[in-house]
Amino acid sequence: MKDTFKHKGLRQQLVSILKNKGITDSHVLSAIGNVPRHLFMDSGFLDHAYQDKAFPIAADQTISQPYTVAFQTELLKVKKEDKILEIGTGSGYQTAVLCELGAKVYSIERQLELFKKTSVFLPKLGYRAKKLIFGDGYKGLKEEAPFDGIIVTAGAPYVPKPLLSQLKIGGRLVIPVGEEVQIMTLFIRNGDKEFEQHEFGEFRFVPLLEDKN
Repeated sequence: MKDTFKHKGLRQQLVSILKNKGITDSHVLSAIGNVPRHLFMDSGFLDHAYQDKAFPIAADQTISQPYTVAFQTELLKVKKEDKILEIGTGSGYQTAVLCELGAKVYSIERQLELFKKTSVFLPKLGYRAKKLIFGDGYKGLKEEAPFDGIIVTAGAPYVPKPLLSQLKIGGRLVIPVGEEVQIMTLFIRNGDKEFEQHEFGEFRFVPLLEDKN
């Protein structure tokens, strides 16, 4: 669990790459510069940790590409103390970035193996989510709603209605929508039944699993 000067230097190089790709939010760049991404990956792959690419982790899932994490986080416009619901905890890397930004994070993971691993691992690094939940992300987390922001870190074939209903007025939902290729989509809740929708091009995610039992 070491974070060396070398790692910190590699992170700053990664931050420069993200700036060149168009990420401008200084808070998001600072969070990416602080989170030790190499610790979220198997030690044999440290060389890959600070390259701007996704990488396989347990349970046939991936740790998202840093650019994708930064892009989605920037769209969320996270402020300190914001209540954020994350659908798809995965490795916990995105969770850590949200914690760095001072958000109160509630995160749901569908894969038991990942949930168990990440629940133990994140607090060891000093990242304490408000709640880590093993469950079905399509249902959201009604008992903790409304949220300032909701981020979905897997490809959803459609937009789950519960997620829209669990946003505060003025809240933002960032979700990749589509089957094979996803369109990054932002919904802003302007009223009880009024949502503004924006699309931001194609991304590729592992699929969001729905609870079929």
